[in-house]
Amino acid sequence: MLCKSVVFACSKCPEIVRNDPQSVPDRYIQEHKDRPLVSEILPASLEIPIIDLSLLAKGDERERRKLDLACKEWGFFHITNHGVEEEVLHKMKKAVAAFFELPIEEKKKHAMAANDLQGYGQAFVVSEHQKLDWGDLMFLVTLPPEIRNFKFWPLTLPGFREAVEEYSMEVQKVAEEIYANFSVLMGLDRDSLKSPHSDGTTFTLLLQDDEVTGLQIKHKEAWISVKPVPNSLVVNIGDATEIQSNGMYKSIEHKAITNEEKPRISIATFMFPADEQEIGPSRNNGRRSPSVKNVWKYKVCRVPQGKDCQENGG
Repeated sequence: MLCKSVVFACSKCPEIVRNDPQSVPDRYIQEHKDRPLVSEILPASLEIPIIDLSLLAKGDERERRKLDLACKEWGFFHITNHGVEEEVLHKMKKAVAAFFELPIEEKKKHAMAANDLQGYGQAFVVSEHQKLDWGDLMFLVTLPPEIRNFKFWPLTLPGFREAVEEYSMEVQKVAEEIYANFSVLMGLDRDSLKSPHSDGTTFTLLLQDDEVTGLQIKHKEAWISVKPVPNSLVVNIGDATEIQSNGMYKSIEHKAITNEEKPRISIATFMFPADEQEIGPSRNNGRRSPSVKNVWKYKVCRVPQGKDCQENGG
């Protein structure tokens, strides 16, 4: 069964700066309290775990224990040997880069509509005075195919649709293997989290720029940079996974950072439950003790905004 997925592409070089690189508008200058402090950043030698997905697919218990530890202590990890061909990754990056290189008039043809995150622009802008993220964004719902809205897709851009469709289907296979291993680690059958009664846990698969570090995560009250590992995908545990694991796995605070010298492109694919679906700790038939005493249910809204969009269901 296909879960719902949204491809989020980001170019860390805003259009307005492309036209005048010597001038930075005030709206892009963050308040000092929102900027990372050097003293908050842990040593560069500290890195997030790397999980071999091919070993997980073979049922390797040692690798599954590594996954369990990564989810508990980090909430982020790289996956390698995931089965997505290097050419597919390259074509996806090339297609996204080609879109962001289009003239602004062409990109605006696919601009976000009011009250809709799909399309090109800046997300969650509610005021003319709020600070903007340093970058241009594009959101596309890719799966299931029947809910795609092609007015936001640059279909005249050669190879764009083919690259996105192929990448989305390949990443879906990766997501299914991750779902299966989460199910086993929660004391369930491999297919339990894909059943119609539990439409999948939420996590994000990130395709990073191969050369420019652009992500920091909070670990033990300090910030560490997630260094790119060529041809890997970064998995970010989401809020629904934290809920379904009953707090055993953590959705970790993270942020994008700007490189002073080089632009970068990153591509995130969100996997999340059906619209307005109530979710709660998974039943595990007593094979695992819950890590928190209180049992909560949440209603997850359509747009992946994080904990702020959850409703306490009691």
